[in-house]
Amino acid sequence: MSTTVPPAGDPEAGTPAPQGMRRVATASFIGTAIEFYDYYIYGTAAALVLNEAFFPGLSKTAGTLATLSTFAVGFAARPLGAAIFGHYGDRIGRKAVLVVSLLMMGLSTGAIGLLPGYETIGVAAPVLLVLLRLIQGLGLGGEWGGAALLAVEHAPAKKRGLYAAAAQMGSPVGYFAATVTFLLMSGLLGDEAFEGWGWRIPFLLSFVLVAVGLFIRLKVAESPAFVKAAEKSEAAKTPLMEAFRRHPKEMLLGAGMITVVYVMFYTAATYCMTYTTDTLEIPKNDMLALTLVAVLVLGVSTFAVAKWSDVIGRRKLIIGGAAFGVVWGAVIFPLLDTGNYALIAVALSGALLCMGIIYGPAGAYMPELFSTRVRYSGAGFSYNLGGVLGGAAAPLVVTALAESYSPAVGGWFMSGMALLSLVCVLALPETKDRDLDAV
Repeated sequence: MSTTVPPAGDPEAGTPAPQGMRRVATASFIGTAIEFYDYYIYGTAAALVLNEAFFPGLSKTAGTLATLSTFAVGFAARPLGAAIFGHYGDRIGRKAVLVVSLLMMGLSTGAIGLLPGYETIGVAAPVLLVLLRLIQGLGLGGEWGGAALLAVEHAPAKKRGLYAAAAQMGSPVGYFAATVTFLLMSGLLGDEAFEGWGWRIPFLLSFVLVAVGLFIRLKVAESPAFVKAAEKSEAAKTPLMEAFRRHPKEMLLGAGMITVVYVMFYTAATYCMTYTTDTLEIPKNDMLALTLVAVLVLGVSTFAVAKWSDVIGRRKLIIGGAAFGVVWGAVIFPLLDTGNYALIAVALSGALLCMGIIYGPAGAYMPELFSTRVRYSGAGFSYNLGGVLGGAAAPLVVTALAESYSPAVGGWFMSGMALLSLVCVLALPETKDRDLDAV
């Protein structure tokens, strides 16, 4: 990750020296990469095997909906996690809270890999699965806001978009790692072994990854912006309530703005995987390989657009990404329905390109909307509220619409959510030149 972060530092401006900034960027990146890896392996497993392991008595469609519901549970817990971790992150500091969020997410993910299935412990299996998903959601709810702030509040003023890309790049890298891991397990073990026990290996690897992330994150200094606020005794007593009181527009519109990111990603990563393998009968290994193409598009666009946002501003780019999403929602399923591998790759890549265009600048944009004393709570809660609207609801709604009407109707829903995000960002200001200490 150090190769993607320029050696910038300005001691007079309060920003770290190059070595310190690289360490901050790496810590911001590694935590989100691990935590998104955890989330994405669940999404992939939910699409491919978990319905058989935990809901074997249900029909294929009902089992898929039940598994996606457990996926949604994690998203429902994320705003609560953002509220809890944001409260302490704004009061005692960013660093300590990020360590706890990493442990919660990583250990709960590893525990899913150890969880017996329905045939072994009966109804306790799905109950425990839901409980672990709740813990996952709480941990990730506290992760993104803190990781983004860690990078943004350390960064030179003119390079906040670039350095915030460190946290944002955790998403495509985590997804890439999750997809490659599942592809290797499925390819090496065969269908029977993979569905029986091989799917657990990616979850168990989380134990190793969280140890690496913890080692790196413990070496990072506290955010300069938080230190300055603490020296002035400016910690908010109830940060989330103050964020709603001082920044109600930013809280709600920010959530609406980020919704399309979740809609595009989790529809492509979960429902589209189920649809192409079950309905179109495309081999899952082929779909995993095609997904890797889309993930590369996500990674490149996330980094490039985040860096570009330091030049032309965050808002213009996010507007462009949301407008693109309005169009792409209408064409994604017709492209998938062709069964042509090249067009399937285009369909998935277009969805993740939309995500990257918005997600890249959002790493700096959402923290810049809020003042230092409530920034963790404000940015984190707004971001995760958008996750409930987009990540929890979208795969379920698209699945229900596709089963009741047609996949194309599910695509129109995606377009409608993109339009909602477009309207929200149009009502928000540009933030590129804001002084974070003065907000």
